Amino acid sequence: MGKVAIKRVYDPPARGDGQRVLVDRVWPRGISKEELKDALWLKEVAPTTALRQWFGHKPERWRQFQTRYRKELEGNPEPLAQLRGLIRKGPVTLLYAAKDTEHNQAVVLADYLTKQVKS
Repeated sequence: MGKVAIKRVYDPPARGDGQRVLVDRVWPRGISKEELKDALWLKEVAPTTALRQWFGHKPERWRQFQTRYRKELEGNPEPLAQLRGLIRKGPVTLLYAAKDTEHNQAVVLADYLTKQVKS
């Protein structure tokens, strides 16, 4: 069983990243498709546009964002199954563009996947 890590998309790839998966709904600014040619873009697993816009990376909305995003994930089995399949094969690094390294969807998604894989 592989591990799940998170990393800003702007950080350079590392040997231990394993399969890199971009989990943003919107393509990150300043990053070319060529730079992420080895990464899978799984925008279907990202928060909906409505949830992303409501959250706005406001820390005071973090707790409620996590609850709402987990509920969205519960109703979105296909991309989660794809991610679980990748994790079974080896390490996976979830890539995100947000400046806030503690309050973003990749943090929630990594926790969600890790708990699912262990149970």
